Amino acid sequence: MDANLTFTLVVAAVAVAVVAMLVATVVLFVKVFRTRRLLLQAGVPLTNRAAYWGALIYVVSPVDLLPDPVYLDDIGVLLLALRSLHAASAGAVAHVQGRERKGSRTRSTRPRSLGSP
Repeated sequence: MDANLTFTLVVAAVAVAVVAMLVATVVLFVKVFRTRRLLLQAGVPLTNRAAYWGALIYVVSPVDLLPDPVYLDDIGVLLLALRSLHAASAGAVAHVQGRERKGSRTRSTRPRSLGSP
């Protein structure tokens, strides 16, 4: 192979990799903002949302407890944040169901007869 052709292929491969990384970054950025909106709409408490965002910042940051080739600390932090969100969502569902049950007790579900006012 010619050195010029090799250089061109390497530059093309790097350009494709950079474009792919930019596309992946934009897709992840959109998903993060959708997640933010969903967390707000779901009524997840602030402490649980802070745990999620803190874990996300920790994963992206260059400062780690373990060196970067070992992602065990990042995975552990993300799992703890997801567990926190799962517990908060289960609590929110229980709260909503309890509110619905309480509302159904106060309303009469029996049909009214024609003679009753």
